[in-house]
Amino acid sequence: MHKFLSAYYRLLNLLLVVSVAALILPVTLQMISRLTGLIPAWIWTEEMARFLFIWMVMLGAMIGVRDGTHFEVDVWPEMTPRGNAAVGLVSMVFVLITALIFVWYGIKFVQFGWNQTSELADLPMAWIFIAWPLTGATWLLFGIPRLRADIRILRYGPTPEDVAVARDIGTGSLI
Repeated sequence: MHKFLSAYYRLLNLLLVVSVAALILPVTLQMISRLTGLIPAWIWTEEMARFLFIWMVMLGAMIGVRDGTHFEVDVWPEMTPRGNAAVGLVSMVFVLITALIFVWYGIKFVQFGWNQTSELADLPMAWIFIAWPLTGATWLLFGIPRLRADIRILRYGPTPEDVAVARDIGTGSLI
């Protein structure tokens, strides 16, 4: 499972880079058409930029949960590993609840848009709406191992394995 999650994480990073790079073209075309008369004002660029932005945000949120940086706010002073694990456990429970909401309502969202197409680019809206349940499922995939590690640290204290996992998946809620 660890190899699968690592490969999936690398794929998400690649897709994030591609979505950011692809976002540059429609936004640049929009700016040039608005500020100059060199090219016509293409309306599809706004729609394409919006869709790419949605995917960029969702991919970043998936990666952020894996790295332990998405829902992280440093308000506590430096704590012991068990203290960090306790705070991380509470935080991850809320992340996982949010993930379940994304999956449940995201599936309904995809069903709603299944037969719809976008106005200008004529893209199936399901391709856009699938980002929500996929994000929730990915949060579950990345969050459950993190939650289990926090529980193990609370019960037994940190082990060398926990330190290695923390280095591999980010510093978020682990140690």
